Amino acid sequence: MGFHREPNTFVSQVNLKVANLERSLTFYQEVIGLQVLHQTNSTADLTADGKTVLVSIQQPDDVVSKQGRTTGLYHFALLLPTRTDLGRLLKHFLQVRYPLQGASDHLVSEAIYLADPDGNGIEVYADRPASAWSWNNGEVEMATVALDAESLLAEGEGEAWNGMPAGTIMGHIHLHVSELQKTEEFYTKGLGFEVVTRYGGQALFISTGKYHHHIGLNTWNGVGAPPAAENSVGMESYTMVLPSEEKREQIISQLKEMGVAVTEEKGAFITADPSGNRIRLEV
Repeated sequence: MGFHREPNTFVSQVNLKVANLERSLTFYQEVIGLQVLHQTNSTADLTADGKTVLVSIQQPDDVVSKQGRTTGLYHFALLLPTRTDLGRLLKHFLQVRYPLQGASDHLVSEAIYLADPDGNGIEVYADRPASAWSWNNGEVEMATVALDAESLLAEGEGEAWNGMPAGTIMGHIHLHVSELQKTEEFYTKGLGFEVVTRYGGQALFISTGKYHHHIGLNTWNGVGAPPAAENSVGMESYTMVLPSEEKREQIISQLKEMGVAVTEEKGAFITADPSGNRIRLEV
């Protein structure tokens, strides 16, 4: 796990807007197995280890449901510490009969897909050891093949599921964007990520520290897709952790040189990619 984090830049937290806080809390606690760290009348912070916020949810006053074909969240992905943990979680999903949207073997990882009650996409996954990943000319080999669910369930046999393991982290985030050229420039030249995989002309996976991907970017909702309404359910922002204060200052100046706005709100620096996906730059 170590190489995935320091001293790399990575995504640590996703901040969501939901239509009904209570309904979402039931889902995130009982189906996903996160715990509430802080809660107000309209917001809640969710954690796996009792300290680190992975997902924060808020219910805007005049919230509206999600419109299709917009930019924003495709899915956020919670990375479990081991394959055994993923097997236990799969068994739990089957026991509570929550509808799953798919399960895939991506060579570098094994993943299960579902959505929260508002349609916010979620992936839960376990990585294969980095030594087993194949790299060719700087690109990591990934595919989407059927997951061996029986083998995964067998691996999780024995201990009962007991919520998200404390070692769970935000592994990556995958976003709908309106185009790829300016987007690639923003994330590589502005934020310092490297492209690790391209899917035709429709998707781009980027990372730091040779991880298989910290961010996925796709135009599957259509080139030129507009951002969702401010009060629509979906992603409010995501949090990116930078290795140092110096690195953050360097990135802010790179963004400003590119003509990208960076604002300060309550001590946090916030920017947005060319599709309007808001990013909180933290250290």
